[in-house]
Amino acid sequence: MLGLYIHIPFCKSKCSYCDFVSYAGCGELADDYLKALQKEASFYKKIPFPQTVYIGGGTPSFLSCTQIKQLLDFVNRTYGGNFKEFTFECNPESITGEKLKILKSGGVKRISIGLQSFKDEELKLIGRVHNAEQFLKAYIAARKYFDNINIDLIAALPQQTKDSFLESLNKVITLKPEHISVYGLQVEENTPLYKSGYAYDDGFYVDLLEIAYQTLTAAGFKQYEISNYALAGFESLHNINYWQSGQYIGLGAAAGGFVNGERYGNLNGIKEYISAVRQGRRPLEFKETLTGKAKTGEEIMLAFRYLKGFKPTAEMLKFFENDFDELLKKELIEKDGNILKLSAKGKYFANEVFCKFVEPFK
Repeated sequence: MLGLYIHIPFCKSKCSYCDFVSYAGCGELADDYLKALQKEASFYKKIPFPQTVYIGGGTPSFLSCTQIKQLLDFVNRTYGGNFKEFTFECNPESITGEKLKILKSGGVKRISIGLQSFKDEELKLIGRVHNAEQFLKAYIAARKYFDNINIDLIAALPQQTKDSFLESLNKVITLKPEHISVYGLQVEENTPLYKSGYAYDDGFYVDLLEIAYQTLTAAGFKQYEISNYALAGFESLHNINYWQSGQYIGLGAAAGGFVNGERYGNLNGIKEYISAVRQGRRPLEFKETLTGKAKTGEEIMLAFRYLKGFKPTAEMLKFFENDFDELLKKELIEKDGNILKLSAKGKYFANEVFCKFVEPFK
């Protein structure tokens, strides 16, 4: 399966924890950016049409109604429309009824809304510009148009407690979304949150993720990936393609892709990206073709994210059998017949697993 990812790097403001490539106060560049996206797409004319589309950011819903329509028209015109899955990310403060109507008529099938917490004080501490009431209004409006909605939550926020996290979870469950993503907060260097000195105890972090697992599975959601829960039939096809080492085109500043064995990442800066495309060249920060141990290691890392697990190939055993044995002894992974997968413990310390297969080969 081939996917298409389009990165929209514009935001109303930058959250204190955010390490993604996104920019506040650059909205005047949006029109030129959308034109550059269309030109970049022409560099991949010989690639088959994608079956899934994911427009993420940043905040794609930051775009105006006219700009969103232009973006969707371009996607459908260039790639044939009629996708198996078409996801568009939104933030509550920038969702409107008119934008939702445009998204629906433009072929979008799935909406992902960044809530992060139902507690206004927690939202304020991380620099979110919406509150719980705005989220509820946005969700109710989205429900009029979409029957496949994801809601994002974050665990281990500043001043968050087990009770406040559980309260957010339960309120989300009562809304009956089809998909819920629960991300453990990563305090990344060079973010305001990191510079503030904020840190959390690993035990607290694990406790919150375990609360999420117990609460969501009891409510009928299945955890199919480390951070993702879905009702039956509503798993994200686009993301599953990533975890199964499928191919995908990435368009836009900082977007990454994997096509015909080549992995690439685009320039981060909006102006630099636009300038490169205008000059008729791929706006690359890097490109590489993984082979041998590096390629196999990345395939393993991605496969472990998908909780169904995988049957190790001869190539995987050739390079990493000793690493598998070590992780089995540490009870970070487990065997289910001839299938390897993360253990219950391993889900909460997945980076310790992943670094066995990726970090040495960067």
